[in-house]
Amino acid sequence: MASTPQPLSGSEIRETFLKFYEQRGHKILPSASLVPEDPTVLLTIAGMLPFKPIFLGQKKAEVPRATSSQKCIRTNDIENVGRTARHHTFFEMLGNFSFGDYFKENAIAYAWELSTQIFGLPPERLVVSVFREDDEAFAIWRDQIGIPAHRIQRMGEDDNFWVSGITGPCGPCSEIYYDFHPERGDNNIDLEDDTRFIEFYNLVFMQYNRDAEGNLTPLEKQNIDTGMGLERMAQILQKVPNNYETDLILPIITTAAEIAGIDYAKAKEETKVSLKVIGDHVRAVVHLITDGVTASNMGRGYILRRLIRRVVRHGRLIGIENEFTTKVAETAIALSQAAYPQVRERESAIKGELQREEAAFRKTLERGEKLLQEVIAKHKVSGTPPSGEDSPSGTTAQPQGRPVSGNLTSEGGSLSGTIAIAGEDAFTLYDTYGFPLELTQEIAEEQGLTVDVEGFNVAMDRQREQSKDAHETIDLTAKASLDAIGNTEFLGYTQLSTQATITAILANGQQVESAEAGTEVKLILDRTPFYAESGGQIGDRGYLSGDTTLVRIEDVQKDGHLFIHLGRVERGNLEVGMPVMAQIDRACRRRAQANHTATHLLQAALRKIVDPGISQAGSLVDFDRLRFDFNLPRSLTPEELQQVEEQVNTWISEAHDAEVNTMPIAEAKAKGAIAMFGEKYGDEVRVVDYPGVSMELCGGTHVHNTAEIGVFKIISETGISAGVRRVEAVAGAAVLDYLNVRDKVVRELSDRFKVKPEELPQRVTNLQSELKATQKALDEVKQELAIAKSDQLLTQAESVGEFKILIAQLDIDADSLKTAAERLQQKLGNSAVFLGSIPEPDKVSLVAAFSPEVNKKGLQAGKFIGQIAKLCGGGGGGRPNLAQAGGRDPSKLQEALEIAKKQLTEGLQ
Repeated sequence: MASTPQPLSGSEIRETFLKFYEQRGHKILPSASLVPEDPTVLLTIAGMLPFKPIFLGQKKAEVPRATSSQKCIRTNDIENVGRTARHHTFFEMLGNFSFGDYFKENAIAYAWELSTQIFGLPPERLVVSVFREDDEAFAIWRDQIGIPAHRIQRMGEDDNFWVSGITGPCGPCSEIYYDFHPERGDNNIDLEDDTRFIEFYNLVFMQYNRDAEGNLTPLEKQNIDTGMGLERMAQILQKVPNNYETDLILPIITTAAEIAGIDYAKAKEETKVSLKVIGDHVRAVVHLITDGVTASNMGRGYILRRLIRRVVRHGRLIGIENEFTTKVAETAIALSQAAYPQVRERESAIKGELQREEAAFRKTLERGEKLLQEVIAKHKVSGTPPSGEDSPSGTTAQPQGRPVSGNLTSEGGSLSGTIAIAGEDAFTLYDTYGFPLELTQEIAEEQGLTVDVEGFNVAMDRQREQSKDAHETIDLTAKASLDAIGNTEFLGYTQLSTQATITAILANGQQVESAEAGTEVKLILDRTPFYAESGGQIGDRGYLSGDTTLVRIEDVQKDGHLFIHLGRVERGNLEVGMPVMAQIDRACRRRAQANHTATHLLQAALRKIVDPGISQAGSLVDFDRLRFDFNLPRSLTPEELQQVEEQVNTWISEAHDAEVNTMPIAEAKAKGAIAMFGEKYGDEVRVVDYPGVSMELCGGTHVHNTAEIGVFKIISETGISAGVRRVEAVAGAAVLDYLNVRDKVVRELSDRFKVKPEELPQRVTNLQSELKATQKALDEVKQELAIAKSDQLLTQAESVGEFKILIAQLDIDADSLKTAAERLQQKLGNSAVFLGSIPEPDKVSLVAAFSPEVNKKGLQAGKFIGQIAKLCGGGGGGRPNLAQAGGRDPSKLQEALEIAKKQLTEGLQ
């Protein structure tokens, strides 16, 4: 056995850990997806998350011992990434788990043997912590392992007591720390000193259940949950100063540095921070996209987009001007493919998503920077000073802490009177244009300004409150009693009605024994024909009936193996234990079946006609429509849509029988069954096969023969996010509903226009031509009116040396204003004309027309008008002789015209 740390690679550490526990009776399990089954979290944040239902008693463990290397993502400390030695968004958690098998003594012994004998960590360099009240763990470490008592630290509940939530399983934990500086001695050991200690192994002893009152009772089965950070152990064994310089991340950093033309070893600290951020985030992005996440503005899609944007921004900070993310992603893929082959399989999706998001964000950065410069320039042009000074216009600046000029505020409480960009505006840049707050702060700091971060946070909190979804919570203690009920037997594949017994009633989030007429309830039955929403198909509707009781069921949801029937008691009283007849709405079921099978046929047609690489990204099977989302970087052509629709209807008319079987998942995949990417499947799967047409893994309800669908009609095809398209369609009886609505619209239009339905397109074309001709005539009248009005302004021109200047307000539309300015400048000759207009209540139009002689004085229309437009809350530009601009604040027009006149006069003297 090794007596000194062995310089193992990250892959070797992972393999060594898993083999160690496999030799001790643990089954090696593959990493679960970063998209968890647990609906309470967006992403897999811990190694134990896939086993949470077992720890909560909701699911029976298939093996007594398990070990895994779990991919994890956490973004709560994203600002620390790259700045500390060991903060990451993506990391791998090596873990060993016991489900009611061994407990503290074995867990501690295994951890010590692995750390000291297998990985070769010197015992004198290890310090452990235990929960302050866990005398049992303390004694095991001291008496059985032999660690001196002064190197066993007792710590409080915040550090060394694990909880699953307000209620539920919990227990003390013990952590193992590595000491980088044993020469500092054992006096006053401070495990919070991360310059000396790093925690690399955490052992959680789940031995209690906490109820709603906070009382702890021993669990019948005690469990073990451990976690060893792969990156942290790599830092220790590879003897590098931080996790980023291990072989798990450094190659990615090196790739980025080479693209930027930088030597990482010689780079400044801030440059190293940016390179570390790129190295960390690219790993996260690669694995997120591999697990089916696509960039969006919501949920985990927003996390992905934020990470990509941070990569692009930090690339920009170190001087990378061109697109680069796919190049560093290739390094990350190469590093991961041995342990996670699917990253190479998803290479095209990863690089395609990165390319689209990077290109889009580079444009966003340009727009955001331009808008931010306008905010800053507005302050400078108007001359608004820090609070306490007089402004050039003769007005007095506002007191500190109040708005001083448009989007700039004086930073409240600042003795220096520093101007701060308003939080609302920083939030608008962030929310509307995706412009990061930290980038706004960076640019503002370069201009000697700050950002009102508190105001930004207020705006952010306000949006969060507005977007919060109302939701009902169930106490875990109450839920535990529901789980004890057992599973709901589903009979709905073969039976549309059945006798059943009510086993639980929930009303207002609480478990009750009875419910009267008028009560909204959630019911659990021992058996049910009702399909529960899953796989994109919505839950069945129907009724529960007894001798004097009737309950209308509007929806059915699944919670583990329980089917939750949501409805309303229409008459009578409902009681736990009551027998009822459960009857689904057959018409709704037929519609859902038709739409679900049509979705399968649609995917098959898309793969056949458009691209065999198309994969499902989501779906909805409703009673009146279907929706299918799929990965494709372009829109479908009208010809492709028509061909897809015709192919589906051909398969429907060919009357293909369904063959539904349950088989091992490996056998299903070997036969060519399509699985939805990212979906969770068990060892046994249900295969829905229409031979020669479509074969998919699916738990939904389907027609027995495609002819039962009747007809299929595509309604629309749109893009919903980068690289994801959506087809909406109807099938079966829903097609008649769709056609009835269209027929009604056509008849109303025919009556209104007094033409036959087939003549409607030509009639609309004629109306469009007439409207175009009328608009042209109106424009000509406007031009004539503009000329007439502009001629009246000639007398207002003033002389400035050898030049004529004309500054005036002329309330006509923007195009006419441009015509008027050009005409006036030509008539005045050696001149500068500046016109403003308020064509609409909240809109300002500006035009500047300068003669060549004015240009020679250093005045250019484009640059000049851009600065003036900012006073009106806008911007613009153009050529040196002619330029246009717009604004959103008409109240500032007169001030803008006065400043324009002043600057022209000074510039031409």
